[in-house]
Amino acid sequence: MQISEFQKLIKDVYGKKDAQRGVDKTFVWFIEEVGELARALHRQDRQAMAEEFADCLAWLSTLASLSGIGLEEEAIAKYGHGCSRCHATPCRCHEPGV
Repeated sequence: MQISEFQKLIKDVYGKKDAQRGVDKTFVWFIEEVGELARALHRQDRQAMAEEFADCLAWLSTLASLSGIGLEEEAIAKYGHGCSRCHATPCRCHEPGV
């Protein structure tokens, strides 16, 4: 499945509810899911990590749709040619502490 197909699927399944909820409340749900992902990562619980990554991706997709952004067409284009800053693959940017 392509990212654009996933975004459309999530919009088809949840779009009406998401539109009624709005961007601000949807963002709160997204942040809650990110917190659940953080806990799963900390516990190294593979099943929980997979579920929480899926939830985060779904809520991110919803936020993009509500904002009129196509993840595949617009957002991912930022990284389509390597690092978004140095454009190298792998990234050659210097990061302190890395």
